[in-house]
Amino acid sequence: MEVWPGRLPPAPVDLHAACRDADGLLCLLTDRVDAALLEAAPRLRAVSVFAVGVDNVDLAAATARGIQVGHTPGVLTETTADLAFGLLLTTARRIGESERDVRSGRWPAWSPGAYLGEEVHGATLGIVGLGRIGSAVARRAAGFGMEVIHTNRSGGLPLEQLLERSDFVSLHVPLTAETRGLIGEAELGRMKPTAVLVNTARGELVDTDALVAALRHGPIAAAGLDVTDPEPLPPDHPLLAADNVVITPHIGSASRRTRELMADMAVDNLLAALRGERMPHLANPEVADRLTGN
Repeated sequence: MEVWPGRLPPAPVDLHAACRDADGLLCLLTDRVDAALLEAAPRLRAVSVFAVGVDNVDLAAATARGIQVGHTPGVLTETTADLAFGLLLTTARRIGESERDVRSGRWPAWSPGAYLGEEVHGATLGIVGLGRIGSAVARRAAGFGMEVIHTNRSGGLPLEQLLERSDFVSLHVPLTAETRGLIGEAELGRMKPTAVLVNTARGELVDTDALVAALRHGPIAAAGLDVTDPEPLPPDHPLLAADNVVITPHIGSASRRTRELMADMAVDNLLAALRGERMPHLANPEVADRLTGN
């Protein structure tokens, strides 16, 4: 077993070198496992991703090679939903902006018009992707008396109608070729001028340039982001200069219990594949079907 010693993930060249003679790989979502890496690792039989999403892996190339790809679904549902709703509340009530002002010594005299935000109780929440995490966010919204509407592959409202009706929009779809750039200039233009966009899924779901423009000049009021494109943001990125955005560094699953469970699942996936068994949590099940002859 070889363990990467650095605090930050390995550079692509280092990851390629480490995988050259590897039978299995346990990686992070920041590690790009593309066709070039797979070609450079002829012995590789298993890739276990320490994440629920596997958009960092070329699934088609892995499947063609018969490589099982594992992930960690379900375990981070509640933790990520907590953060999504926390970002919703923080942006709605301008908590980030007012907290920064207090720390910098700009505590204004109380006035009726200072730091006016948006009401959460009774507002309409639009959930894009009513899967595990989206449904968990909906349960939290019920406690605030919110009206919840949704859109996903199996039903709900068309995206355009959801954007037009929602006071808050929360994204919970996987990153695919179809969802990349799902929220762009046209979609932001359909939202209310008082609306808030929350993204705890993947940064590439949103056109970053369009979001910067929308936050600067309207049509939306604010955004709460746990994911960005690019990630991390460079220090001079315009999103970091906007007062009406709250940005966290991809901490949706960052509770001690959840990360421990994710680690256990990722290891169990890897060990099962190396024993020639089906991974317990498999992202490309057609590979396991070949193992069993189905």
